[in-house]
Amino acid sequence: MQIRRLREDRGYSLEELAERSGLSFRGLIYIEHGQRSPSVLTLLDIASGLDVEPGELVNHVAQEGSGESAPQ
Repeated sequence: MQIRRLREDRGYSLEELAERSGLSFRGLIYIEHGQRSPSVLTLLDIASGLDVEPGELVNHVAQEGSGESAPQ
């Protein structure tokens, strides 16, 4: 998922992203592994923790569902 790629690109561990976003470590694991779908508010927190625009996460999720690739 886009969240994991962005997190790894920034060199953040799950623990660091949890701290930066104010979310639980376990919750982030579930989201990254597709076991839970994040709410809009959770996506906003994750985007803030990753220092990206929320649309960057949402656009990628929508494109994954449609089979399109994300623009580079």
